[in-house]
Amino acid sequence: MLLLTRKLGENIRIGDDVKITIVEVKGNHVKLGIEAPASVKVHREEIYERIQQENRRAQALQEGGAGAEPAAPPKGEEETKP
Repeated sequence: MLLLTRKLGENIRIGDDVKITIVEVKGNHVKLGIEAPASVKVHREEIYERIQQENRRAQALQEGGAGAEPAAPPKGEEETKP
């Protein structure tokens, strides 16, 4: 794991296409702004895990003969990009 220290307004780059900006620091909360192409999916960890669980469940149903589609992110839980 790479550990970085950044101050308010500073950025982190991941490759050429992803930019993370420290937007706000309040107590033990940090607000991040993430700029990434639409092809790069950005989710909070708990949402990502829920999507993975639903996809595994759908795959198991599909292998069992039921024609289930993989789950999309739960309504109201999609991450937004500016």
